[in-house]
Formats: sequence, C-alpha cells, structure tokens
Amino acid sequence: MLLTTADNQRPPAAETTTTSAIAGTAPVVTDNTPVPRERSRAWYVMVMLIVLYSIVFLICVYMIRHYWFTLNRLFGEQRHPYLDVDEGDWPTVTVLVPAHNEEAVIAHNLEALLDTNYPHDKLVIVPVNDRSTDRTKEIIDDFARRYPDNIKPFHRTEGQPGKSAALRDVTETVDSDVLLVFDADYIPGRGLIKQLTSPFFDPEVGAVMGRVVPMNCGKNLLTRLLDLERAGGYQVDQQARMNLRLVPQYGGTVGGVRMAALESVGGWREDALAEDTEITYRLLLAGWKTVYQNRSECYEEVPEVWPVRIRQIKRWAKGHNQVAFRYGFSLLGNRRSSFFEKLDGILLLGVYLMAPILMLGWILALSLFFLGENPFHSIIAILSVVAYGALGNFAAFFEIAAATRLDGATRRLRLLPLNILGFIVSVVSITGATLSQALPHNLFSKKLVWHKTERYRKPVHKPT
Repeated sequence: MLLTTADNQRPPAAETTTTSAIAGTAPVVTDNTPVPRERSRAWYVMVMLIVLYSIVFLICVYMIRHYWFTLNRLFGEQRHPYLDVDEGDWPTVTVLVPAHNEEAVIAHNLEALLDTNYPHDKLVIVPVNDRSTDRTKEIIDDFARRYPDNIKPFHRTEGQPGKSAALRDVTETVDSDVLLVFDADYIPGRGLIKQLTSPFFDPEVGAVMGRVVPMNCGKNLLTRLLDLERAGGYQVDQQARMNLRLVPQYGGTVGGVRMAALESVGGWREDALAEDTEITYRLLLAGWKTVYQNRSECYEEVPEVWPVRIRQIKRWAKGHNQVAFRYGFSLLGNRRSSFFEKLDGILLLGVYLMAPILMLGWILALSLFFLGENPFHSIIAILSVVAYGALGNFAAFFEIAAATRLDGATRRLRLLPLNILGFIVSVVSITGATLSQALPHNLFSKKLVWHKTERYRKPVHKPT
C-alpha cells in the first residue's frame, strides 16, 4: 500500500513501503523530501506575496486619504481666513513672469497685470526673459517703454538654464516685501494680486497659492479631462489640506512667497527641477506655513495634444521625486511640523512614486495568478490595484465628482469614466520618467533646461 501526504502537510523525511511477503521482494524506501526547486519556488512566492500586500496597503492608505479629503470638502468646516481682506497697509509686491520664447502669450499676461486693482505705487512687474530666441524680448521692451514705472524687465543672457536658476538670479535684484510668480500664459483677474497678498498680513505665512483654472478646456477631449483633473486637485485636494491644516502646496505660479521667508531658507535652488515643490518643503522644515486661496482663480492654457501632456507629467514627476529624495527623511525628524503635517507631507512626496509601485503591483498580481497560486491572493490584489485607479491618487474619481458638484458644473461628470485613459497614460509616463531618473547618469546629473509647455494662442501684440 502506498502512503500519500496531503498538500498542506509536510511529509516525513522518508517513508518505507513493503510489498507482500509472497512477492519475496526487499523493502523499498521512498524519499518524499521536497526537492530544492520546490523550496525555491515557495521562497520567491512568499516574497512576491509580501511585496504585493505591502503595495495593497499603500493603495488603501492613499484611498483613505482621498476619501478623507473629499468628505471634508463636502461636509467639513471650510477655512478661508483671508478672503475678505480688501483694505490695509499693503506691502510692496514684485510680480515675476518667467518667460522663455513666450511671444504668443506674454502680452496678454502683462496687460492683465497692469489692469490690477493693487496700488500701483507698491507694485513692480518684472518679466524675466531668459535667452528667448523669438519676439519675447521685443514685446517686453515695448511694454517697459510704455509703462516705465511699473514694468522693469530682466533680460538674462548667461548662467545656468532653467526656471529655478532664472528665479534665483532675478530675486537678487528684488527688494519688495512679497514676491509673486505667474507663468507667462496665465491671465490674472483684477483683484488677484490683493487676494494673494492678503495672507502675508499673518506673520506665520511664508507662501501662498491660488487656484489654477484651464481657459481652453473646450478645445478637445484631452483639455476637458485635464479640466476635471485640475478641479479635483485644487477644488478638493488643496482646499481640504487648507481646512485640515496640513500641507497645501505652493504650485510655482499663481502664488508667491514672503521675501524674508525665502531668504531665511537660502532662496531658490538653481538645481531644482521643481522649484515650487522644493520651496514648499524647505519652508515647511523652517516652520513657515503655506496658504491656499481657493477663490483666487487664475486662468492657464493646458496641453491640447497628448505628447505635450506626457512631457509635462514626466517633468512634474522628476521634480517631485527629486524633492522626495532630498527632504523626505528631514521631514520625518522635523520638530517644527505636527504629526499630521509630517504624514500628509510624506504622502504628498510619494504621489509620483506610486506609479511605478502600482505597475509592480499589477505585474506581481498577474504573475501569481498565472503561476497557479491560491487564486484568493491574486483576485484580492488585482481588485485592490484596479480600485486604486478609481479611488486613488492619479485618477481620483471621487474627488473629481465632488469638485464638479462644488463648481456647479455637474454636466462635466459625463466624461468621468474616460479619465481612466488619462490615468493609464499618467501611470505609464510617470513610471518611465521615474525609472529613467533612477539611472546613475541621470540621478547625479545637474544639467537643466527650460521645460516649457507648448502654447496654442497666436501672437497678437504689435509694438507701438
């Protein structure tokens, strides 16, 4: 009789089976000890499961985070502490407009800034022309000739390229109390400078950020999807952080910094890929607060074609990852930040790293399924990873739906299912950017260039 062993039992080292004495044969020894190959299989399957469920845990953390933000935005107390400030002893303000080959849009920006209701005797507008090869310099100089008291151009012809380096150079010439920054394609409203400056009456505030709204959202499907994404990110995500006293992020445009705060942390770093995220965390580590002004809207052009969008998201990912690498551990040990600021700050730093982690989760879940392991592991993991696309960081459908309701534009929800397309493109693009950034020759490279998003407006300004 042959003895058998159940799959979930470990067999004894050796078992002896005897034949009938009539057969007259000697006892036969059968060794049922698992072979090394089976042991190796059990080892790597266990490692795969541990990694997979760690990824599922991270997915759940981000899912809870977005639910928390959305519910707070819908039902929690809303903080707009500086909204009604309209009169006061306004500080001196310098508005910087970084420009590299911006002939199509720079005139619109300067005209809008000149139309502001901020006291003009305390306002200086500095277009920062960094080695433009089109008509940008000509247009800026024409405005400076016509408005010499308010427009002071800064033409940059040498030094390290890139927006961060340009900001660092021009800031050395500024002596105002507050520094505001607008991208060249942005169109600010008349009251925006007052709205962005009012939080600086609070001595704890080091930076401020307004809401970005696409102006070309009706162009095609991509611009409509990006409009939904911006709505979720600003109307819900940023305002919820403001409500909960967490870490609103200075976005590098439609915002500003207190000059004293900027100087206290060493100014702009010229080697920063994302100077906005970088300065947000240096201010946080130094004890300064960043304020988000949800009703301070400014209008931008979003990418109208997918290649431009992909380049943009890759640039953001690399800059964000650089900040995570530089300041993640410092934030954990920072005594000036509360526990929840640290938690939110770390999760914010990790948003772009979740793309390659998510891709790894998909690969592990499918691999375990096709290896024939317990289907429970693979099914639960696959469902969790897919749920991240619906509820997690990159395609935060719940946040977007809440944002459209808060904006009073619920008809836009018809496009919500199509955001899965943008989600997949973002995951693949960010994963590629992150992996390329991790290569040794890129990890330690300090070579920077101007990463300018393509403009779609046609130049209309003719110098007088």
